[in-house]
Amino acid sequence: MTINVAILTVSDTAAKDAAADLSGPQIREIITSKDGYQVQDGFCRIVPDEKEEIHSAVSSWVESENIDWVITAGGTGFGVRDVTPEALSPLIERPAPGIVHLLISSSLNKTPFAALSRPIAGTAKNTLITTLPGSLKAVTENLEALFDGDVIHHALDLIKGGTGREIHSQLSAGGTGSESSHSHGRHGHHGHHGSHGHRRGHSHSHEHGQHRKHSHHRDHSHHRRHHDHKHEEHRAPKPRSQAALSHDPSASVASRHRVSPFAQISLEDALQLVKTNVDTLPVVNLPVNAQLGGHILAEDIYAPCNVPSTFTTSVDGYALRSIDPPGVYTVLTSQTRKIDTPLPEGCIYRVNTGGPLPAGADTVIMVEDTKLVSVHQEDGPNTLLAEEEKQVETLAQIPEYENVRKPGSDVRAGELVMSKGEKITKAGGEIGTLAFVGRKQVAVYKKPKVAILSTGNEIVDIQAPENLSSTSSDSWGGIFDTNRPSLTAALENLGYEVLDLGIVPDDVQSHLTAIRKGLAEADLLLTTGGTSMGPTDLLKPLIERHLDGVIHFGRVSVKPGKPTTFARVPVKIEHDVEVPVTSPSGPQVQVQVEEKNNIIWKPVFALPGNPASALVTFYVFVIPALRRLGGWPTAQLELPKVNVELQNTMPLDPRTEYHRVILKTDLQSGAAILKAYSTGGQRSSRAASLCNANGLVILPPLAQRQEDDGRRHLETGDIAKALVIGEIEME
Repeated sequence: MTINVAILTVSDTAAKDAAADLSGPQIREIITSKDGYQVQDGFCRIVPDEKEEIHSAVSSWVESENIDWVITAGGTGFGVRDVTPEALSPLIERPAPGIVHLLISSSLNKTPFAALSRPIAGTAKNTLITTLPGSLKAVTENLEALFDGDVIHHALDLIKGGTGREIHSQLSAGGTGSESSHSHGRHGHHGHHGSHGHRRGHSHSHEHGQHRKHSHHRDHSHHRRHHDHKHEEHRAPKPRSQAALSHDPSASVASRHRVSPFAQISLEDALQLVKTNVDTLPVVNLPVNAQLGGHILAEDIYAPCNVPSTFTTSVDGYALRSIDPPGVYTVLTSQTRKIDTPLPEGCIYRVNTGGPLPAGADTVIMVEDTKLVSVHQEDGPNTLLAEEEKQVETLAQIPEYENVRKPGSDVRAGELVMSKGEKITKAGGEIGTLAFVGRKQVAVYKKPKVAILSTGNEIVDIQAPENLSSTSSDSWGGIFDTNRPSLTAALENLGYEVLDLGIVPDDVQSHLTAIRKGLAEADLLLTTGGTSMGPTDLLKPLIERHLDGVIHFGRVSVKPGKPTTFARVPVKIEHDVEVPVTSPSGPQVQVQVEEKNNIIWKPVFALPGNPASALVTFYVFVIPALRRLGGWPTAQLELPKVNVELQNTMPLDPRTEYHRVILKTDLQSGAAILKAYSTGGQRSSRAASLCNANGLVILPPLAQRQEDDGRRHLETGDIAKALVIGEIEME
């Protein structure tokens, strides 16, 4: 029996930009992976949250009588734009409350917020209609529930006129269809080392408004860090609802996967998964000094008082009255007269830049506009003034408030001088501003600490004396560890603290010891090597089977870096932690919260072992995660992109490729665009391809380019986008 499926994504956002649709492609991938199910071309659509368009799309599929199952994603929540149930209810001839109950109950096992979803299901003519939430996680888990036990297969068989005899026979025999035909159901998967919830069910997502991908990870800000609906951080994870995809490290080499079980996802989907599955760290109060550079403000900064607080001079000179004509005047100073005593006639008051004006003065004449007339003598009545100015001639009459800074002319009391979310750079301007308005300390988001390790029995440390003999060509001495030094340099250059866990040999216990130490002491774990198909590639299986982690992706359609892996691992917090609170009347502050035996999910990036791959994927995937942890605004999570003019021909690959280049600007030619020079051979093992590189040209996938103009290269002179990873050079 062949089941024809149509997929409708309901989203205002995705209707404007199809790239924003993550759920539709995910549904298609799951459906087409099932035997007997197909999604024909032309039967995947995106419509906005409009009743008429939703109804029209599904109705046309039903009337065609070619579609057995219509799946919609989005519009089933309580938001004012969520109208999918209302749009499709008139089409339903035979409601299926049991399917609705299955969807809701399976979701409620993961999060109580599933109660806010309003799915409907039923048949229209001979077509089954089911409505799913809009988030990537929710559609995956709902489809898993439908395929579990062959529920959906049985329903479609009956709708198409079948008897269901096969399913009933299996039930009578004490089994279910899922055990024979579906390897990822709930049955028979309880032996994986006490594994915990697939994608961590507590963070299950449902719609709450116009943005269909609203997740209970971060979009509500209540009074505790762990209260913005990150329910996985309140209770122990539930048993895994799907088998681990990675191989069992205790099994024989012959039993390892020959084809990766991890779907190869697009670059865009991978970046979205990183951004939505990393949580911002707590707020901390730090002193205003040079170490503040690189942090993100967690509060608005208001001037507590006028700056300057009184009339001050902006130059070195003499304070006087604007009515005083040019002439000879007696010079007063802070040594001879108090500043708050009115200035006598016939006198001027010497002032230095930034100093206050004496009472009665309203202007300042510059030193350059005066002439010295006389000085105090050593045998005078006040020997302290010996050789000091006694009389000065002013050469001009100065207008009122000339060279004078009025109170509040720089900053007024209560004025917003810096906003929450602004970066405090190391250039000094922001730290100077904070000091300027008198802030001794400030609330900022904690900067993440990164633990880093390399894996592999073949890897040797260049600094270890016993390994220096390996430079000889006479025998195999291993491979020098390139990744730890290069990644550590990149991290420290960006201002992150690094915990170096060294080189870890290829055995389970060594891996687990190092990984657990990194997760306990750092905010993000970064590993290189051990992510591909080798018998000793342990990271994926250890994350899933020993650490109860969730692998969000294990392969990405990028070059270099296809085996890049992003996961999260639960870490128990056995002590009090400081968390941010947002007061209704003010900025975020810091409080103590009892978090005994609580869970925090920490991100793990397992990067490829090849040096170029490791460093490129660090800039592409790890930096957005570090910035999310550090409280950066969403729009600034990725490194900046610029348009560049290629100075070399660059071949295209079926995957999106990051070509290492040197970016230069040519001011002499007056060119308004940067020039990109290739660093040469781009093999992923060639670390030298990143030597002097300050940019990564983003080459589009070959298929995309061939659709445009059929070319297999970008030519010299073509314009492309590039990721900026370093300081721009002069031509």
